Amino acid sequence: MSVKELVVLSGKGGTGKTSIVGAFASLAGRKVISDCDVDAADLHLLLSPSPREEHEFWSGQVAEIDVERCSRCGLCGEACRFEAIHDFTIDRIGCEGCGLCARICPDNAIRMHDNLAGHWYLSDTRFGPLVHARLGIAQENSGKLVHLVRQKAKETAVREGIGVTINDGPPGIGCAVISSLSGASLACIVTEPSVSGIHDMERVLAVCRHFGIPALVCINKFDINEEGTRQIEDYCGQQDIRVVARVPFDTQVTKAQVQGVSIVEYTSDARLTGPIEQAWEAASRQLNTVI
Repeated sequence: MSVKELVVLSGKGGTGKTSIVGAFASLAGRKVISDCDVDAADLHLLLSPSPREEHEFWSGQVAEIDVERCSRCGLCGEACRFEAIHDFTIDRIGCEGCGLCARICPDNAIRMHDNLAGHWYLSDTRFGPLVHARLGIAQENSGKLVHLVRQKAKETAVREGIGVTINDGPPGIGCAVISSLSGASLACIVTEPSVSGIHDMERVLAVCRHFGIPALVCINKFDINEEGTRQIEDYCGQQDIRVVARVPFDTQVTKAQVQGVSIVEYTSDARLTGPIEQAWEAASRQLNTVI
């Protein structure tokens, strides 16, 4: 079964990407939802998931000193560029798992152990299945966990006969974004008309072009800077990218978040919900045309 993936991205944090994903989840029919923004996963705050499955996520390694074999020569502490070794004890948070200390130890007293970096979940929500994850304290997301979340969302869709996944992607253009975007069917870029919002939208659209992923743009909080909104529309027009919605700024969005619901569940104000519905209709039509 072919599963189409819509990934919602933003060039920077704070554009309202997760709020748009929550609204899409409430508007769409049968779908699987995934939260690929694993460094700051907060989609669960809108969807109130009930975990169906919980699994460990192992990534990287950390070093451990065998005190009985250690001769306290101090070579490991001198060599560690991350300053993670103090008094012949390894700081698990500071250790980057490079393995240099284990390689240079003359007593073979340091061992590298697999690292439990977090957990991933398959949960039920009022809008359907949700695949999401939680990293441990000070754990780093390299994109491996993003790939795992996407993979499990697609597997769930195939298993349950669902044809589309809606993925809440991470901000920026780094490894996690590449992992969430490569191979997707369609990207929806949520931006805002600020200087940094426009700049970072251009960067993430460049990543979409690099991977050959068709993209749509949704301008959130368009009325806080209408000149910036015109700049976004002009740029998208030059790049032959469709702007599918202009969503106004409104404190009702924050109130909906506090209530743990999407904006389209919270209010029937067409000024707010209408543009989001237009964005979802455009995305769903585009998904139907993607081969």
